[in-house]
Amino acid sequence: MAKSEGRAFLIVMDSVGCGGAPDAAAFGDEGSNTLGHIAQACAEGRAEVGRSGLLKMPNLDRLGLGAAIRLASGAATPGLSAVPEGLWGAATEVSKGKDTPSGHWELSGVPVPWDWTYFPDTVPAFPDDIVAEVCRLAGTEGILGNCHASGVPIIAEHCEEHLRTGWPICYTSADSVFQIAAHEEAFGLERLLKLCQDLAPMLHARKVGRVIARPFTGSCGDFRRTSNRHDYAIAPPAPTLLDWVSGAGRATHAIGKIGDIFSMRGIGTLSKGKSDADLFEHLVRLGADAEAGSLTFANFVEFDTLYGHPRDVSGYARALEWFDAGLPRFFANLRPGDLAIFTADHGNDPTFRGTEHTRERVPLTGWGVGLREIWLRAFVDVGASIAAHLGVASQGPGRSFL
Repeated sequence: MAKSEGRAFLIVMDSVGCGGAPDAAAFGDEGSNTLGHIAQACAEGRAEVGRSGLLKMPNLDRLGLGAAIRLASGAATPGLSAVPEGLWGAATEVSKGKDTPSGHWELSGVPVPWDWTYFPDTVPAFPDDIVAEVCRLAGTEGILGNCHASGVPIIAEHCEEHLRTGWPICYTSADSVFQIAAHEEAFGLERLLKLCQDLAPMLHARKVGRVIARPFTGSCGDFRRTSNRHDYAIAPPAPTLLDWVSGAGRATHAIGKIGDIFSMRGIGTLSKGKSDADLFEHLVRLGADAEAGSLTFANFVEFDTLYGHPRDVSGYARALEWFDAGLPRFFANLRPGDLAIFTADHGNDPTFRGTEHTRERVPLTGWGVGLREIWLRAFVDVGASIAAHLGVASQGPGRSFL
């Protein structure tokens, strides 16, 4: 294929779904709609903490965000009513999961070919041999938790016993994950990271998607989780967009969790930070500095972790408005021939029951190709389209919408 000097930026707003997944009922998520319900809550005055009024995302809405939500789900989008000027549509996932690896891999051209392993919502949740292996690797006589839980409540419940015994706090969720929380000083950060790294091969062999280190600091009455979280994810089952681009001799840049999600495969440089604000600065910088023909792949996780799981509607709306308000700085650094696509990997509707991800379609909005209605597409079409833009051969099943 002809080499392109234009660059590509694939930007995943983690969990920012837009409803309408045709198989949502099979996941217990029928009726969920992250963006649609946040927009409606803002319009009804139910998201007034730290912000007020209609949801304000003029930059992404101008590209076609509101139109994408309406296309995906038919939901009303108060505050998001601009006539699209960019690339816009929505995408549907086929992998049998609503988790981070499934969404990102499929966006990168590789649907997940297996069924993930999920732990039962029972106490205990984990098989005896996994518990024994954690104890052996940690050098402890037992573990705490051993159940489905959210991170902050389970740390609060077991913090004192963790500090007294040194036993790691182990828990899971509706995702295919095994999470271990431990105090950075009392247990040791490096010890926690090594424990998760050494445990990961056993769980990956059983098709558990991620082993996640969840360090925290402070006293039990005033603890906080730190930015030293690390995900040990199972490797993608086939070459992804990152491999296609790097294999063609192009530069690839990852921002945030992308390195963890892809086990560093196909990644040239990795930029991390303590917050999404830090990651946004990396995006702005790479908008100015990334090489011709390169791919920059970014994940902004705090929509999901800080606001989706805790079901914080106001916080989620604030984060969306903050992100959108910063985009003119990024756009100002882009060049003729560049393509920037904004999308998501799944949903996490803060108005929905429970605290887990929700099965949703995701919006597709793009800068750089003018007005282009791409309608309903597959996740894998994103990877194929970016490959086409860069003049790199696609090795997956997707079809370009460019």
